Amino acid sequence: MIPESFIQEVLARTDIVGLIERYVPLKKGGANYMACCPFHNEKSPSFTVSPTKQFYHCFGCGAHGTAVGFLMEYCGMSFRDAITDLAQQAGLQLPAENAPQVGRSQLSSLHEATERATRYFRDQLRHAPQAIEYLRQRGLTGEIAKRFAIGYAPDDWNALRQTFGSDYDSPALLEAGLVIQNDTGRRYDRFRDRIMFPIQDQRGNIIGFGGRVLGQGEPKYLNSPETPLFDKGRELYGLFGARQAIRESGVVVVVEGYMDVVALAQYGFGSAVATLGTATTATHIQKLFRQSEKVVFCFDGDNAGRKAARRALENSLDQLADDREVRFLFLPPEHDPDSYIRAEGLEAFQRAVHDAMPLSEFLLRELRGDLNLSIPEDRAKLVHEAKALIPRISAPILQLQTLRLLADDAQMDQTEVARALGLRAPAREGGKKRTAPRPSGPRKPPTSPQRGLLRLLASRPRLMDRLPGDIAELVGEGLEGGLLQAMRDIHDHHDLDGAALAALYQSSEDENRRTLLAELLSGEDLLPEQEADPQLEEQELLGFVTSLRVASLDQRFAALQQRLAAGERLSTEEMRDYATLPAQKQKLRAGQKPV
Repeated sequence: MIPESFIQEVLARTDIVGLIERYVPLKKGGANYMACCPFHNEKSPSFTVSPTKQFYHCFGCGAHGTAVGFLMEYCGMSFRDAITDLAQQAGLQLPAENAPQVGRSQLSSLHEATERATRYFRDQLRHAPQAIEYLRQRGLTGEIAKRFAIGYAPDDWNALRQTFGSDYDSPALLEAGLVIQNDTGRRYDRFRDRIMFPIQDQRGNIIGFGGRVLGQGEPKYLNSPETPLFDKGRELYGLFGARQAIRESGVVVVVEGYMDVVALAQYGFGSAVATLGTATTATHIQKLFRQSEKVVFCFDGDNAGRKAARRALENSLDQLADDREVRFLFLPPEHDPDSYIRAEGLEAFQRAVHDAMPLSEFLLRELRGDLNLSIPEDRAKLVHEAKALIPRISAPILQLQTLRLLADDAQMDQTEVARALGLRAPAREGGKKRTAPRPSGPRKPPTSPQRGLLRLLASRPRLMDRLPGDIAELVGEGLEGGLLQAMRDIHDHHDLDGAALAALYQSSEDENRRTLLAELLSGEDLLPEQEADPQLEEQELLGFVTSLRVASLDQRFAALQQRLAAGERLSTEEMRDYATLPAQKQKLRAGQKPV
């Protein structure tokens, strides 16, 4: 079997227009290329080739496919021959038949090793009074230790040999980062005399560990190295277990260490996650926004905390939207989240999270720094420093609001500041209205909000990062839900573009999924990216999400109504739902968030 990743790479390197043009004369028509269909007789061109989606479609006979499919249908090649031909033209070598099996086998053995090590560390904790005492001093109970699968790595160079036996010398332990091998080939445990915190991915698989040393050893915290399972720039500690609490609270709080996550959960605050020994990355922020529209970064009030907050600020700017919120919470210098919630209690911490500093305020405070804004030179420096930040704000309205505040500080006209930052000057009242460009020709309305959403995402993959955290629940588990998850998986690990979707179509064995993908890939192209209006597209995305939310409320209301009609008695909470659901639906349609 040829790996899907290789098919994707072949299609990404293939110019489908150039390929088909060798056999069929094409003419440019808008964003696509047109021709009379080579698969049936016709006088007017209905055969289109999309260079952005790497897909062809005939509106006359329905023929459609990728570059691979074209060679199979037009030239009569087998699937393998078509892939081989395209790979050779792209300068790629077809992988060996067993390559994907080896990859899956390797990942399976690594997962097995981390799971086995987790069980061993948890068992060792029961026999380590010094580790148990440390956890008690930090206010942790046995219940919370069990919930987070906390364990203990003994102070022994080869402790893992006790559980792995002869497998201690297998490649899996080295590749999973559980052991270190020196120049002489001798192996020893990476984690020794440490409290062990297993790290899970979004599916709940254990992919690595964090270890907190007992006593005064260095480093104080030690994480697994980069492995085929673990990439610290992509993962967040505690995210898998925090998902439900995040959905219920509507906020996700990012702290600096895994002990903070555990301690906050111990005291009833379950929607905290932590980065893993690295600064907050854009990938982290994308993951966070998929869980909640409100992200609060919680840092210590010292210089290190301020620097970490600045990096989080910079990496957030490109991920913002006007329906998303980023805030910054700086604790008093004598506290971290763990000590703060123990000293002040849950309600005080929740209030601090609620009152955290908005991103715009923090950004402007960082820009002002120690500047004396009564001096023209310092006001000029303020605007100069803003060039690196404000143009990157991807939320149009928030960018405009921040620009106004900067103009006030700089004692300049807003248009002058916009020009200095290289931004388009805001339109003045009474000026000529700007009309958003429209696609040529009518766009067919989607058959459902699920399919409309998928089509929009297929044409504008950047909007994947604007999806709300509960989108999977809103779309459901059917055909559309499965395809959305596949698209999100591609987006998480690769670039979701036309070639990636074409590869997904080409490798899919499910006929219904192939049909849906063909529908997405065969539809009329939107405007080219450079001509599109991002604000209008985000409004379209919001419209689909709102429709899905309204449909979800309708389903809940109908189910309760059916139970009442059958004479069933509803609980107090269900009766409250039944009474308030129509008002919630009305608020959604009016563009408000239901309470």
